[in-house]
Amino acid sequence: MADVDDRWHVDRPRAGAEPCREHGLYASARHGAGKRWAARYRDDTGEQRSPLFERKRDAEDHLAKARTDLNRGAYVDPKVGRVKLRDYAARWLAGQTTDPSTREAAEHRLRNHVLPALGGHELRALAPSTVQAWTRGLQGQLAANSVRVVFTLLSAVLQAAVDDGLIVKNPCRAPSVRPPAADRRRVVPWTAERVAAVREAIPARDREMVSAAAGIGLRQGEVFGLGVADVDWLRGVVHIRRQVKIVGGRLVFAPPKGGKERDVPLPKSVSLRLAAQLAGFPARTVTLPWRDPGAKPVTVELIFTTAAGAAHRRNRFAAAVWRPALATAGVPAARDAGMHALRHYFASVVLDGGANIKALADWLGHADPGFTLRTYTHLMPAGETRMRQAIDAALLSETREKAAR
Repeated sequence: MADVDDRWHVDRPRAGAEPCREHGLYASARHGAGKRWAARYRDDTGEQRSPLFERKRDAEDHLAKARTDLNRGAYVDPKVGRVKLRDYAARWLAGQTTDPSTREAAEHRLRNHVLPALGGHELRALAPSTVQAWTRGLQGQLAANSVRVVFTLLSAVLQAAVDDGLIVKNPCRAPSVRPPAADRRRVVPWTAERVAAVREAIPARDREMVSAAAGIGLRQGEVFGLGVADVDWLRGVVHIRRQVKIVGGRLVFAPPKGGKERDVPLPKSVSLRLAAQLAGFPARTVTLPWRDPGAKPVTVELIFTTAAGAAHRRNRFAAAVWRPALATAGVPAARDAGMHALRHYFASVVLDGGANIKALADWLGHADPGFTLRTYTHLMPAGETRMRQAIDAALLSETREKAAR
């Protein structure tokens, strides 16, 4: 039977004790000790629950909520939500099946941006207002898009807690909780002159990396992982099969981003430059561990290596090659001036040449053509001229036909 019980009073006086009536009741043996009110009910397993409260109103409210939750199958034992966020996040992270580098990134974001502020909170104590205040604080430390990434990670952890029955609702999904709006800055592609200037500023050994990125649309790690056997010189196709990544502080081979291999047409100009690269700097055989634990090491004859014959490491390449080249070419070292800018250049040239979004998405390795469209739609050639030409051709043809009758 569900009811609110007054623990400090009973109907009859205790034997040998002075009667102490209060509203028709007598003091119990627990009078004045601990919280007065108990909300008694049985949970969905039949176990008796008796949480204690200072005020009767609080006990009644809890009992009413427990009854409602039990009736609609949404009851959660308040005790299970006492686990702290940092402890649950560690278990959640250990259970993720994503690739190691993705787990490393999640662990880094949790350690640096979530747990310092929220890690000591019990899951049940993470109210929407708490999450919103934390989100607001992040905006003074990170860019809007970075805040959204960290917010999405926290939401994923808390949604897993909901799925595990530890909390009833995910506070990140409350209507009052809003991450900052995404920064929708348009991509401004480099000019051909800037690409050429940066290329010429890079030492000869690494110079044709620019041709691979700007002429085939490869990501930096894919350029580092490009092998001789990946280039089909006769058919004019490049097979994108791997990238070089850093996992756990060491270099590994890994599948392209998203685990999706792809084929990209090889323009003649890029083919000639890659051939010249191999003539001047012969490919070197490199063996690295494969990304997945337990997998055998992989040996690849890489087109681009260091002078010592090793695979490139992105941070060292940036410090020793890329940033000095930007300085020589007069390019400001901004956030959008990384090697990824060459992919944007590739996309702009391809779109200007009339390629469709679906083909571009395939060549870039985007899983969702919609993402490609949202990123590059402003670079597509304006359709006004084509529209006028099409209508004029149709109407003028109709006019000529009538005149000939």
